[in-house]
Amino acid sequence: MTWLITGGAGFIGAHVVRAMLDAGERVVVYDDLSTGDPSRVPEGVTLVKGSTLDRRTLDRALAEFGVDGIVHLAAKKQVAESVAYPLHYYKENVQGLQTLLEAVTTAGARRFLFSSSAAVYGLPDVELVTERTPCEPINPYGETKLAGEWMVRAAGAAHGMATASLRYFNVAGAAEPRLADTGVFNLIPMVFEKLTAGRAPAIFGDDYDTHDGTCVRDFIHVQDLASAHVTVAGALAGRGDGTDLTVNIGRGEGVSVREMISLIGEVTGYGPEAEPEVAPRRPGDPARVVASADRMRTELDWTARQDVRAMVASAWEGWCLYHPEARR
Repeated sequence: MTWLITGGAGFIGAHVVRAMLDAGERVVVYDDLSTGDPSRVPEGVTLVKGSTLDRRTLDRALAEFGVDGIVHLAAKKQVAESVAYPLHYYKENVQGLQTLLEAVTTAGARRFLFSSSAAVYGLPDVELVTERTPCEPINPYGETKLAGEWMVRAAGAAHGMATASLRYFNVAGAAEPRLADTGVFNLIPMVFEKLTAGRAPAIFGDDYDTHDGTCVRDFIHVQDLASAHVTVAGALAGRGDGTDLTVNIGRGEGVSVREMISLIGEVTGYGPEAEPEVAPRRPGDPARVVASADRMRTELDWTARQDVRAMVASAWEGWCLYHPEARR
């Protein structure tokens, strides 16, 4: 098969591209390069520069390369930004997906993998979040991902296309330093940034109903996430048209913010300097969001392999590549 990977020049996309290539698939990257980096695209892989809102460029790419399947990763993904600019998020994430689906169904592609998010669950009050946990997103970003799942499922059913929505939990790590996440929007790089600047990392609230009072999250290595895409793509190829899968992609293990910051101190060598300062809670932060990974394990025989220390260590190598002054 030939797969069009939207957002394939981004952090997650670059890892998915490599995993698909390693599995023997043919790949074309489609990216507007607003946050993607063309140097992440492997030699020999075609990069088409274009937006998912650009129907003409999409039609041309789908026809020229004989695309059979799509992995749709391109999206805006910052929660706070989505609150400030909700219409922009709906345009990029929902209208962009609609335009892509229109092009894909017209071209006759048979497989579609959608990058969703644990943000669709909102504030789940459960020990483990299963795919049956009610979806009640609390911000425009999560709303666009849930709307995207609905649209993908409906388009698949109407046009005989096998579809899947992968609900990512907290993605971290890197396969190699140059593929590391260069953004500072998630916990691990935010702590790296503070330590590099000689400042204490922050904990937003230490009075939650958890074992140490700080929020608990499920972290997944980006290489494991990429391998999950290969597994789901293979599952769709083996199932009938109109099939739809919805799966959590996580480890099923929680790590608290305080535990993560302590581990970062160990791995980076900053030790006592990583002692955090406690700040007030942020509105909308749930106490615990940890995936049930049972469906991927039992139905698709997939399990995450890498632990949290591997995520931090590989992310740190990438951070130091781009910020050499950080290394001790």
